[in-house]
Amino acid sequence: MMKHLGTQVLTTERLILRPFTMADAQAVYHNWANDSEVTKYLTWPTHESIAISQAVLADWVARYSEPTWYQWAIVPNAVGEPIGSISVVHMDEKVDSVHIGYCIGKKWWGQGITTEALGALIRFFFEEVKANRIDSRHDPRNPGSGKVMMHCGMKYEGTMRQADRNNQGLCDYMAYAILASEYPNR
Repeated sequence: MMKHLGTQVLTTERLILRPFTMADAQAVYHNWANDSEVTKYLTWPTHESIAISQAVLADWVARYSEPTWYQWAIVPNAVGEPIGSISVVHMDEKVDSVHIGYCIGKKWWGQGITTEALGALIRFFFEEVKANRIDSRHDPRNPGSGKVMMHCGMKYEGTMRQADRNNQGLCDYMAYAILASEYPNR
C-alpha cells in the first residue's frame, strides 16, 4: 500500500524539483508550454497565451494540499526558474502503481535533465511512497523520451497500436516500467 506524501521538494546534483507557484506562469509559458515542437507528441494543447498557463497553474496550485497530487516544476540550479514539468498523470492503487509524464523546453533537450528528474521521482516513489511499479510511455516518433526511460532503468514492455491520442491524432505508444524489486537500492 502506497504512503502518499504529496509533492515534496526533491533535489539532485543539478536540479530542484518543487511545487509550482503562480509566479511561475511566465516561465511555464515562455520556456515550454507555448512551443508546438515541445507539445507535438503530448496530450495537452500548446498554450496560445499566458492566460492559459495561469489557468493551468491555478488548478495545480489549488491541488497541492491533496496527498495524492504529484506535480513538480523542473528547476535547474543554473537557470533558477522552471524549464519543464514532471508529474503523476495516472495512479492505480490496486497495484501500487504510478504513471509518470514529463516535458521540458527544447533549449534543454539532450542534457540529461529529464533523466535526472525522472531518476529522482523513481527514487522518491520507491523509497518514500512505497510504490511497487512506476511506468511511462511515449509516441514511437519521439524516441528521445524512450531513451530517458531506459537510462532510468525502465524496461520496454511493448507497443500498443493506435491505443492513444496526442496532438498528432491517433497514435501508438511504447510502454516502459520499473518494479520495486528491480530498483537498484533494494
